[in-house]
Amino acid sequence: MEMSNDAVSSISISPDGQTLVSGSFDKTIKVWNLQTGEIIHTLTGHDSSVFSVSISPDGQTLVSGSLDKTIKVWNLQTGKQIHTFTGHNDAVSSISISPDGQTLVSGSGDETVKVWNLQTGEIINTLKGHNDSVNSVSFSPDGQTLASGSLDKTVKLWPVGFDLLMERNCDWVRPYLLHNPTVKEEDKRLCDGIG
Repeated sequence: MEMSNDAVSSISISPDGQTLVSGSFDKTIKVWNLQTGEIIHTLTGHDSSVFSVSISPDGQTLVSGSLDKTIKVWNLQTGKQIHTFTGHNDAVSSISISPDGQTLVSGSGDETVKVWNLQTGEIINTLKGHNDSVNSVSFSPDGQTLASGSLDKTVKLWPVGFDLLMERNCDWVRPYLLHNPTVKEEDKRLCDGIG
């Protein structure tokens, strides 16, 4: 299979083993029938090189990350673009979809890892801790841990399950609970021991 007119930067195979997707420096994404080697779709929409592609666990959705700082969500069957997510300040170098297909994670040249709601495009969390470009991200099989690798020569592990959500929410609501005179005394300590 001749993949592209330029360097191929990323590939992903569908869970059923029937489809291969390739992302390329020529700004395109090609969807291939893995059995016949024929191109099913050529997807265009990124303004620069496509660095990363990932297929959802149900095989219905394709996500791509690009040098143009965007993430695009596609219907894998029709080839239609569904969403564009923005939020990174540099190239999106790596993406990964959670095992339940609900969450997307992206690594970027802006030294951050972003956790996204795949359905809405809302940024759930921005993880900071690397001192250089984040080049690789991956979910654990249970979806509770995220690993990120960086040009700073480190690999970081991040909890992304319910505990992290509770910690982030308590960080946000704790001052309200403690300082709002209308909150009942027994409710002021709801976040004690969290975070």
